[in-house]
Amino acid sequence: MPYEHTTTSTTEPARYGDPIYFPTAVQQPVMLPAELPPGVAMVTLPNGYRTLAYTQPTSPVPAPAAQQTVPAWAKTTALLAPTVGGGIAAAGFGISYAAPGLIAMTEALWAAIALIAAGTLAPLLLRTTRGAGGRGAAPVQHVTQHISASGMFGRATGTLNNR
Repeated sequence: MPYEHTTTSTTEPARYGDPIYFPTAVQQPVMLPAELPPGVAMVTLPNGYRTLAYTQPTSPVPAPAAQQTVPAWAKTTALLAPTVGGGIAAAGFGISYAAPGLIAMTEALWAAIALIAAGTLAPLLLRTTRGAGGRGAAPVQHVTQHISASGMFGRATGTLNNR
């Protein structure tokens, strides 16, 4: 019989004279603390039971003097890098959208420069050809204008003197 009566009960039996049988205590194998593998320790739970549990390996914390701190300029640069990159990307998109308009404006500017150049060169060329025709240089005229107006939106009046 696996359960043998080892001690008498302190409680009263159900009927007078009936024996009360107690199972024999099963002895659990006990590990010595030296046999525990690393990372396993005997811990006491909040309810009082002691059990084996995996624990975090305790590593020595490095001293604060041994730690290298990150310089402030490196932190600032790291925080600004995405902002600068986003700005460059936005500028690239803006330039790609503005390129056709910039090309048209450049062509218009060159056309305006050509018109101004033609407008200034034409009288010079005509004057030299006129001198070659034997008519001589044209007389120089002086025009003097006197214009006056009262108020910002007043009507302007003036005189013109040719000499």
